[in-house]
Amino acid sequence: MLNRAHLLVQLATPNQTLTQAEWSWLLHQCHPSDLAGALQEKPVLQQASELLRLSPAERALLFSHLPALAQDGILKALPQPAAVALFEQMPPDERADVFKRLDLPAQAGLLPALTPAARQDLLQLAAYAEGTVGAVTTSRFVAATLEMTAAQAWQHLRASAQLLESVPGLFVLDSIGKLCGTIDLPLLLAAGDDTPLAELMRPEPVYARVGWPQSEAVALIRHYDLLALPVCNEADQMVGIVTVDDALEIEEERQASQLVRFGGTQLAPSPDLDIMQASTRTMFGVRAFWLVILTVFGILTSTFVAAQEEILSQAIVLAAFIAPIVDMGGNAGSQSATLVLRAMALGELKVKWRDIRFIILRELPVALALGITVAVLECILAYFSKGVGIEVLLTVGLSMLACTVLGGLIGALLPFGARKIGTDPATLSAPLITSIMDLVGVFIYFGFAYLFLGHLLQ
Repeated sequence: MLNRAHLLVQLATPNQTLTQAEWSWLLHQCHPSDLAGALQEKPVLQQASELLRLSPAERALLFSHLPALAQDGILKALPQPAAVALFEQMPPDERADVFKRLDLPAQAGLLPALTPAARQDLLQLAAYAEGTVGAVTTSRFVAATLEMTAAQAWQHLRASAQLLESVPGLFVLDSIGKLCGTIDLPLLLAAGDDTPLAELMRPEPVYARVGWPQSEAVALIRHYDLLALPVCNEADQMVGIVTVDDALEIEEERQASQLVRFGGTQLAPSPDLDIMQASTRTMFGVRAFWLVILTVFGILTSTFVAAQEEILSQAIVLAAFIAPIVDMGGNAGSQSATLVLRAMALGELKVKWRDIRFIILRELPVALALGITVAVLECILAYFSKGVGIEVLLTVGLSMLACTVLGGLIGALLPFGARKIGTDPATLSAPLITSIMDLVGVFIYFGFAYLFLGHLLQ
């Protein structure tokens, strides 16, 4: 008797293969993602060899769940006829993504071998710029015409279902392909056979245009709770759909990109930094920019601190509190910026005075409470660990309070400033916020030091 766990281990083991019967059984028992995960444990040539045991449809299903790096390696290892059959069976949007990653000779060798319909569809989708809705549009959708009845639409749907990834609904088009409305499948199922689709459809449907940013499609899918969003060209003709699965992938990529940028390893116009695929030169370039900027801030900060030699010589204990005070400002700023970025990503905040005012009023009491808490704690620890006097305690406590409050406000407002000037807020990285607060923090700290300890210099 076949065992699922045993076969998955065998699939993941190099130099071991599955029989046709074992593959057929696994494909019915396992999700393609699990099979793809096990298959990735093998070398690329063995992955390609295993895929050749499958039918073109099964091969395309499993191939689409592999990461891009594995897909590119497998394509190079597959014979030309197998690669062509794979492209014929792949979902249109994924096929276009893979095609755009091929080099020019590989593209030129592949296109003539495809069927005219697949070639035309591929070239159309591959022509859309990266980052646009068109680049993630799939042309596999089911559409009916205004002249159809409910019974005719069901017959058309049954005939088309085998070619579709999913059937989120029925799109109604006019004679020249313009989108007129949408029909939910439960409503179509409950309708009488002779009911015209024009009476069932929801007119003026929500849609996206091929040239819009992908983020707008994601926002529409989220706001209207759609399983699929129709996509139209500039002539209002429907060219495809963006599914909720595509929207999830776009959102995951955007969040990953923001994490890279927020960590201070990417410039706004740069492509995403991929540690698995990026060259050494690229890795150096996108990370060096931020380190150079942060170095400049560090030099300014250290120069200013060095200029305070006179007061530090009179109250040397002040040097012990520089790091915790300026660090607290950076930490508070990073927390605030992260929360604001999250709200912006969810569409809860816009660059409007109303939202900016809301954030200030929301952040100010929180930052003040946090500042008082850490300032009191710092003073208590300073008194019992170092036995400092009241003047030093006032300097340390008020500096900690001011840095925490100011850091929270700066961190909360910087994303709005970035959006205002047309920059991705995620490029305001945590290290940059910290460096800004380092510089501001030493000004605040030594300002209070001169206020309470300036008499020592007379």
